[in-house]
Amino acid sequence: MAKTEPVRNPAPPSGTPGHVIQAVPVRHWGRWIGAVVVLLLVAWLIVAAASAPAIQWGEIPQYLFNPNILEGLGNTLLISILAQVMGIALGIVFAVMRLSGNPVMAAVSGAYVWFFRGTPVLVQLLVWFNLGLVFQTVTFAVPGTDLTLFSMPMNEFMTPFMAALLGLGLNEGAYMAEIVRGGIVSVDEGQAEAAAALGMTRGLAMRRVVLPQAMRVIVPPTGNEFISMLKLSSLATVVTYPELLRKAQDLYTQNLLILELLFTISIWYLLVTTIASIGQYFLERRFARGTTKNARDSLLPAWLDLRGRGGVAP
Repeated sequence: MAKTEPVRNPAPPSGTPGHVIQAVPVRHWGRWIGAVVVLLLVAWLIVAAASAPAIQWGEIPQYLFNPNILEGLGNTLLISILAQVMGIALGIVFAVMRLSGNPVMAAVSGAYVWFFRGTPVLVQLLVWFNLGLVFQTVTFAVPGTDLTLFSMPMNEFMTPFMAALLGLGLNEGAYMAEIVRGGIVSVDEGQAEAAAALGMTRGLAMRRVVLPQAMRVIVPPTGNEFISMLKLSSLATVVTYPELLRKAQDLYTQNLLILELLFTISIWYLLVTTIASIGQYFLERRFARGTTKNARDSLLPAWLDLRGRGGVAP
């Protein structure tokens, strides 16, 4: 009688649940080579700068807390905050005008944004500072009457502070108008319709319904604008406003430590913008409440997020 071999079940084909797939990570040698090249370049720059005989590195800590530098830092913060507040207020007003049904208001808002975004802020600062060449006085009067509310010579009114505030604030208002308009447009139209159904006026619905929801879109670029404003305030040196750069210039014209003082104020700019970036992160996270965890994590500043973008988040 012939013997029969036992029947064995064949191995499951590849791709079925019974087949174990061993994943082998792909080696990205180009990334490691690029990282080594970048590190070598950074090390070369550090060594070259540290060994430069013309730069007196020991002078930088001495001027870091110099009274003139600290005064310039305070003036930089003051003009940056006031100009940003002015820009936000103007941005909200002109954004609402742009979205209104009134063609005149929409046209005025569009012209404002077109003009101040289309001309350099440095030119705007110089125009405001030299406005006394055209107008001798600044006068506010009631139209149609002889009642004068305010009158002052232009040279006394247009101080370096006022020229810097108007130049930076009006320019910022044009950018903020587009940012606020984009945030308002991002809110679903049904929200305004629901507010109107509840009996809210258009203005009340804008304040209580639309703008609070638009803040999630408005806050991130506004934070970026403020960080940009901190650095843009250095342009106010052309109108002799005593901000950080102007104070450094006054010092290095006397002691000739040009690079040392420029590096000193760069440290302050980096410190202030870093603090502003951290504040922006927490402000964005607050307005992102109710979103998913991944959405909140995406608000981390790039220099705080040490995870590789190509990898998998824990």
